[in-house]
Amino acid sequence: MPLIDSYNRTIDYLRVSVTDRCNFRCVYCMPEEGAPVAPRDEILTYEELERLIRIAIELGMTKIRLTGGEPLIRKDILTLVQKIGAIPGLQDLSITTNGYLLSRYASDFAKAGMNRVNVSLDTLHPDRFTRIARRGNLDEVLAGIYAAQEAGLTPVKINCVAMRGWNDDEVVEFAKWTLEQPFDVRFIELMPINWSKGDDSMNSYYALSAPQGYQPNQKIQLYADTDAKSFHSAFRMKDTNLQAGQLDARELRRAFISAQEIRKRIEALLGAMEPAEVVTNGPAQSFRLPGALGTVGFISQITNDMCVNCNRLRLTADGYLRPCLMADGEVDLRSLLRSGASDDEIAERFRVTVYHKPKEHRLEDGQAPVGRNMSQLGG
Repeated sequence: MPLIDSYNRTIDYLRVSVTDRCNFRCVYCMPEEGAPVAPRDEILTYEELERLIRIAIELGMTKIRLTGGEPLIRKDILTLVQKIGAIPGLQDLSITTNGYLLSRYASDFAKAGMNRVNVSLDTLHPDRFTRIARRGNLDEVLAGIYAAQEAGLTPVKINCVAMRGWNDDEVVEFAKWTLEQPFDVRFIELMPINWSKGDDSMNSYYALSAPQGYQPNQKIQLYADTDAKSFHSAFRMKDTNLQAGQLDARELRRAFISAQEIRKRIEALLGAMEPAEVVTNGPAQSFRLPGALGTVGFISQITNDMCVNCNRLRLTADGYLRPCLMADGEVDLRSLLRSGASDDEIAERFRVTVYHKPKEHRLEDGQAPVGRNMSQLGG
């Protein structure tokens, strides 16, 4: 029986963070010295990850995506991919990576059963790459992208976080890439993960692009009302006084640019785009330029959220299950795993988490996630 939440959404997609460590230091994600990471003995082992993923698949979660931090820096990551790829019932296995190490793994990933790859890339200019990512280099990332394409990990999706004053002048250049290559370039609106720590102006940020019907301070209950003790005992919010991004909340709000503005810039120079269908495109709205081999997509979780169609849960590298990216709240699976719990007991914790999946985020009410940063959540 599939997992159905209290809003009648089928939950069939699990994003699995395999590490909270990263070999980049992107300015919107973490400071130069890096973000706090969990002690290594709290990170789930491959055996624990395989068990949880198998249980999730048995519950009807047919799509698995590996994330980080940067998943390719975890030792023997190919071993985990092979283990997951062999689980009966899995329909789609993919990975999100910054691409820096991808060229050495792409072929083996494809042989192990991986279907697709998403590569995070915010600029096509080498000097700007150094400014934004502060580690690695553009040539290696591009080599990884083409290696994935050659290995058949397609469609290759390119995720670009658009930021005013940082890379917004490249949106047309990214879109032109789809005229020559069958890539799915997706522009992602800058999301307020951990922005509001020590900052009380979330509403002023959200007012930049408030949705129709938005009413300031319109409070709703974020999680379902229940007496389920297993949820209350497992629910927690991480507490940290550290700002996750190198840029502070004010700078990040200033860098925000809407998907609508990006689309207008592209169409003004390259012509009107037609709607396009892309395999397992998740929250993106995709379009195709005339004659293009690839597509241009927009993930507009701030200006036009897709919560009504959300089908996913997230598993953190240290073993906590989250029903919503944009709202703090976690269910502890690691303690169950390490205390001898049965598969049925763990499966019940999945069901409880699904029951508590909120209808929508409430960023407009200032309910932004502050417990973890993006590198700890896996995006």
